Amino acid sequence: MTAPTTGVGLAAAWSRYLHCLAEADEYAAVEVATRLLDDGLPAERVLLDLVAPAQAEVGDRWARNEWSVAQEHAATHISERVVAAVAAYAGPRPTRGRVVVACMDGEWHALPPRLVAEVLRLRGWQVTFLGASVPAAHLVSYLHRHDAHAVALACALPMRLPHAHRMIEACRRSDVPVVVGGRGFGADGRWARRLGVAWAPDAPSAADLVADERTLRRTPPAELSHLADDEYASLVKRRGELVDSALADLRERAPATRDYTPAQLDSTVSDLGYIVDFLAAALYVDDDTLFTEFVDWLVDILANRGVPAPAVGLTLTHYAEALRDSPRAARLLDAGRKVVAAR
Repeated sequence: MTAPTTGVGLAAAWSRYLHCLAEADEYAAVEVATRLLDDGLPAERVLLDLVAPAQAEVGDRWARNEWSVAQEHAATHISERVVAAVAAYAGPRPTRGRVVVACMDGEWHALPPRLVAEVLRLRGWQVTFLGASVPAAHLVSYLHRHDAHAVALACALPMRLPHAHRMIEACRRSDVPVVVGGRGFGADGRWARRLGVAWAPDAPSAADLVADERTLRRTPPAELSHLADDEYASLVKRRGELVDSALADLRERAPATRDYTPAQLDSTVSDLGYIVDFLAAALYVDDDTLFTEFVDWLVDILANRGVPAPAVGLTLTHYAEALRDSPRAARLLDAGRKVVAAR
């Protein structure tokens, strides 16, 4: 747990706010935030030093299996209501051009980009927030109807990077500069650079970048020549086949999985699919760390839910055998197995 360090009063408020989220007390959570505003704390600081770190803690509690998905969703909904209350309290009026903020297609973590949208609004931009999972075609259609100074796109999961790249290119064909953010591009923005797009590590940085149009448009070309080997496209085509065969193999090698409940079986199939999706994303950007970091995270998540690390190793071994004719995929899977073996 990491509390804000901007003042004793804010740290105490953060503890109260977390308690409100734990108790699903929306009204008390809004009161914590508005009291800080009444005390003179700027709205941007309330968003970034109260709501944002609390939401990160919510995610950590889910990862540690301390909170259920339902509790995480309830807390997120409350934080969204708090953001709306803070925005209404501040009541900024636009003095600058339009910025469109959206999540990548298939990306459902909408609160972080909502915080970016509100920081931009507080800094005078006219902001259109399109929310979660916006199809590229719909975003481009919107850009054709409304003159936008820039588009800010969010991605929380690296497995969405191939989709993110297509969305970025679609925006550029509309001659609208793009800035991206979120953990999906790497903690240091390494995969944004691979895709040739401007990256911001946080909301204030995104606002600064949007204001600097010259820097926003001055981005290097994407570095994706490795895609010529067709491994990525081949893996995507085989996704369903790979997941089905991995499930059958797991049932054979780990008999306990045969007695899984429908919910456990659904979770297992999802995890098998995530492994393929992260493998595909790592192939797309040609970076082993994307896959090994995911494997390390997945082992932790499953261990907190009673699934031993060797179960992940079995699946990686199965995929390695199935993809033995794909040298880059084989290299990634071998790196992932080394991560599991080291646990």
